[in-house]
Amino acid sequence: MKLNERSLAFYATCDSPADNAGFLYKRGERHTAYHRRWFVLKGNMLFYFEERESREPVGVIVLEGCTVELCDSAEEFTFAIRFGGAKSRTYVLAAESQAAMESWVKSLSRASFDYMRLVVRELEKQLEEMRWGPAGGCGGCQGSLSSWKPKPSGLERSLERLPALPTVLPKENGCAVWNNVPEVDRPPDTSGCSRYDSEGNPRPPPLPPRRRTSSSEVGGTGAAVAESTSTFCQLHERYGREVAQLRQGWLQRRDPQL
Repeated sequence: MKLNERSLAFYATCDSPADNAGFLYKRGERHTAYHRRWFVLKGNMLFYFEERESREPVGVIVLEGCTVELCDSAEEFTFAIRFGGAKSRTYVLAAESQAAMESWVKSLSRASFDYMRLVVRELEKQLEEMRWGPAGGCGGCQGSLSSWKPKPSGLERSLERLPALPTVLPKENGCAVWNNVPEVDRPPDTSGCSRYDSEGNPRPPPLPPRRRTSSSEVGGTGAAVAESTSTFCQLHERYGREVAQLRQGWLQRRDPQL
């Protein structure tokens, strides 16, 4: 992105919120006298104007690769913005009060992208610690998605404690038996009709009792059978006569001598 005087002047005077603003005393580069200027901090750019109502800034300081520190001077509440390098300029500023100086030093120290990058890294580290716990705090586990496993729930833990069923269930008379798992203690049977014999082998299930029919049911069944038989004989005789008559007429038409 290209920057020029017009774009910087527009950014300095636009309605975007400023991180800090106020009057500071700035020491000249050639002359050591201090001049009162209106300073506006936006992001990592520190603009200064001759007056508060000025439309264009006098200059701008890009706060990258610099340090903000207090300095000894004849003026009170002074601090300096120092850049790395032998020929780099040092800006000496003075505030009007102790509170104003502390506010400006704090704001300028946090204005660079390097500081923001460190803050983002620290926040990411804290977030990882909140998610996975501190290193070694969970039995040597590491905060990675590949090694993380969810803790088993109460239902899963209760299922793990259940005895395993055999792969092929034994059957009694074609029916699967579910309670004859080997090496499982069976409760003592006090009813006298245990399903297992003395040797521990399963007994076959008892046969169901035969159904007894009453005399009335037997008589009703015989009457129904007799009635159905007589009805069938009557129908057979009736249709048999019709068939015999039709066959006799057909034979006569075929051979009139009959």
